Amino acid sequence: MADEAYTDPRLAALYDLIEADRTDLHPYLALARRLDARHVLDLGCGTGTLALALTARGHTVTAADPAAASIAHARTRPGAHHVHWIHGDARALPPLAADLAVMTANTAQEITTDTAWHTTLTRLHTALRPGARLVFETRDPDHHAWHHWNRDATHTTTALPDGTHVTHWIDLLTAHPPLVTFRRTYTFHPHGPTLTSHSTLRFRTRTELTTDLLTHGYTHPAIHDAPDRPGRELVLHTTRP
Repeated sequence: MADEAYTDPRLAALYDLIEADRTDLHPYLALARRLDARHVLDLGCGTGTLALALTARGHTVTAADPAAASIAHARTRPGAHHVHWIHGDARALPPLAADLAVMTANTAQEITTDTAWHTTLTRLHTALRPGARLVFETRDPDHHAWHHWNRDATHTTTALPDGTHVTHWIDLLTAHPPLVTFRRTYTFHPHGPTLTSHSTLRFRTRTELTTDLLTHGYTHPAIHDAPDRPGRELVLHTTRP
């Protein structure tokens, strides 16, 4: 289930303002170009930043997300008519014969149950052509990122286009790895509401990820650091044989 940060239209509209720095997506754009991937599947596309950047570079893009508010916002952005948007999770994917499938940001970690994770890997396998690549990222559990999820470390103010602003921060609620739950708070100023969003992420180990991919018919994954987050984020590259 997508959390309120993505399902509430008021918060979905904030995402691109709060997450304005998307240098984390640059390696995916470079990979799609390097692979000459004609058709790219962006699962967990959110508000569509990567999907739109890919289609602007000439790739055919299918972008899927279970959060209706995020998909609705993505459809309003320039160039959105070039993307095939799907409201749904991996179960909604048709056979695509895609050359590359990606899951960026928290997508893989937001799939918290074994059943949903195994279904996702199975449906992605079906959506890829033989020889195609699956690439996704997940936080390294050894880094213990949740130790920094508190108001003091995350309190930020973001200016909005109408001249108002919103303050936002994260509070850790429970940490029982592999599951970690936290709350985001958003306060709109000067006269707006305070909204909250609750999220649970699953932190999978390298061994668990490798075993799951091999079990679902992928090749042994190469695991790298994210270039912009060394020591914190794992990026897995695997192939449908």
